[in-house]
Amino acid sequence: MRIAIIGGHGQIALQLTRLLSAHGDAVRAVIRNPAHAGDVEAAGGQPVVLDVEREGADALTPVLDGVDAVVFAAGAGPGSGPERKYSVDRDGSVLLAEAAEKAGVRRFVQISTMGAGKPAAGGDESWVAYIDAKTQAENDLRARDLDWTILRPGSLGNDPAAGLVRLAANVPAGSIPRADVAAVLAELLITGGAQRQVLELVRGETPVAEAVRALAG
Repeated sequence: MRIAIIGGHGQIALQLTRLLSAHGDAVRAVIRNPAHAGDVEAAGGQPVVLDVEREGADALTPVLDGVDAVVFAAGAGPGSGPERKYSVDRDGSVLLAEAAEKAGVRRFVQISTMGAGKPAAGGDESWVAYIDAKTQAENDLRARDLDWTILRPGSLGNDPAAGLVRLAANVPAGSIPRADVAAVLAELLITGGAQRQVLELVRGETPVAEAVRALAG
C-alpha cells in the first residue's frame, strides 16, 4: 500500500512511518522543512518538501498520485498562536481533503484530539482556537464523500508503547503514548477498518489489533 502523511516529521508521523515501512508499505512524508528529510528517510519514508500553509490543493495533488490512503498528522504545535491553529490544524486538513478528492484517493485518516466536536471547556485563547480548528476540520471531512476515519487521542505522552488501548466512539478522558497512537493508525490503514467513524483513544486493556478489529465498518 502507498500512503501519504501530511505533517510527516511529527512524532506520531515518524513512528507511523516506521511501522508502515516495516509492514512493507511505501510512505510519502510531506514536510515543510527540508532539514527534516533525513529523519523521514531514517524512518523508512520518502520525504516530500511542501509547505501546506503556503501551497494550494493543486500543488499537493501531484504528491498524491498513485497513493492509496492519506493521513493528516500536521499540527501547529505548542507555543503557536490562534492564527496558526486555523492555518495548520484546520486549513491543512481541508487542503489535503481537496487534494485527495482531485487525486481520486478515497481513504483519509485524520488525527484530531479528544475534546473536539464541542466548544472548549476553559483554557486560553490558543487552546480554544485549537479545539475549534480541530472541530471545523472534522466537520469538513465528515461532509465529504471519502472513506474517512477521525481519531481523537487523549493526552499524549512519550512513554514506550504498551500495545493496550481503549478505542471507541466515546471513552473517558485519559492519556495515551504517541507510540500507541501510531500503532492504532497503522492498524486502521492496513485493515481499512472503522470507515466513516469518529473514535476516541486512550490507554486501556485491549490489544491494538483486537480493538480495531472489534469496530464495525
